[in-house]
Amino acid sequence: MTDRQRARGLLGGAFDPVHIGHLRGALSVRDALGLERVDFIPAAQSPLKDQSTVSATHRLEMLRLAIRDVPGLGIDDRELNRSGPSFSVDTLMAVRQEAGADCSLLWIMGTDILPSLPQWSRWDQLLDLAHIVVLERPGAMAPPERVTEWMAQHLVAPDWALSHPAGGVVKLSQPLLDISSSQIRRLFAAGRDPRFLIPSAVMEYIATHDLFAPTL
Repeated sequence: MTDRQRARGLLGGAFDPVHIGHLRGALSVRDALGLERVDFIPAAQSPLKDQSTVSATHRLEMLRLAIRDVPGLGIDDRELNRSGPSFSVDTLMAVRQEAGADCSLLWIMGTDILPSLPQWSRWDQLLDLAHIVVLERPGAMAPPERVTEWMAQHLVAPDWALSHPAGGVVKLSQPLLDISSSQIRRLFAAGRDPRFLIPSAVMEYIATHDLFAPTL
């Protein structure tokens, strides 16, 4: 088995709802690094966000519909089955224990996440457990200097990350899609149509279950 086959991409988030920006980001990492698998990890409750608009059951089912028949994309629902806030470092500890010491783990995040990174629980331990893959996001604020310096100190080439289990920061470019779950929720709340920003199967599911109903 090659390094690329052993490596595993991981993309966490609320996915409230999942949209094409999430999907294109996962596919960009899959293709750029030649990974066989990138798993979405829906959070039960992010410590830094308000309670999700819809239930974990609905968010998980929308994810399943979104990635159905897409090779190389999967779902890891461990955070939904764990009580308490969803801390990424705890998730990575569990994944590392299962994957073994030699497997390359690649935790994917957009540049829009970087400003909040110092607020994450034990964020400075992330590179002990995995690599960080940073994807450009339009309009992202600059991160604090300590995060910028931390990234620069650990910047590595993709091939190095694939041949080592953890410890590096990989920067990747992707098509810049200015889409967010909060933007889509605002469209629904205003009674507007977010078609083509989310997969059609997810759109149908939202309509069937009357999710994200317009604000009266």
